Amino acid sequence: MGEPARVEEFVDADRMADFAGIMRREQAMVFSIALHFVRDRQVAEELAQDVFLHLHQHLASLKSLDHVRFWLRKVTSHRCIDYARRRKWSLISLDDAPELAAVSRVADPLLARRLGQLVGALPPVPRMVVILRYQEDLMPTEIAEVLAMPVATVKSHLKRALAMLREKVIRVIGDVRV
Repeated sequence: MGEPARVEEFVDADRMADFAGIMRREQAMVFSIALHFVRDRQVAEELAQDVFLHLHQHLASLKSLDHVRFWLRKVTSHRCIDYARRRKWSLISLDDAPELAAVSRVADPLLARRLGQLVGALPPVPRMVVILRYQEDLMPTEIAEVLAMPVATVKSHLKRALAMLREKVIRVIGDVRV
């Protein structure tokens, strides 16, 4: 007869099942944040893989599913910002910016694509604030927690980013206010 299974083997099996379930539930959110930030599918996939590898290493320290979701947003946001800083993004023409391959459910897909390009041209931290606010629908207090910055700083980034976007939209598309 074989040796009886050790407790650690059961814990490891449970941990792997938890990890697989978390990955299935949260991979779209992690990938979406990364893709909207870097606007490159391959880089977004690499960032998402890196985030989930990091999750696997730290899974035992996370307390609940809400904590896991918060942690994933935080790590994804920081990895994206770090990637942008390492890469030292050069300014590119909006015409040369990569397009998202996702199907658009917006009434005007050309306007949505152009707006996505304009958001992609924002500096890293304000870009992440805009993505977390309008794509992930997080409130400024939640964004402040995710990015580990004061709420006032988040609001300041958001206000400046929206002003920059407004100015660029008016310059590129024209004044659309009625």
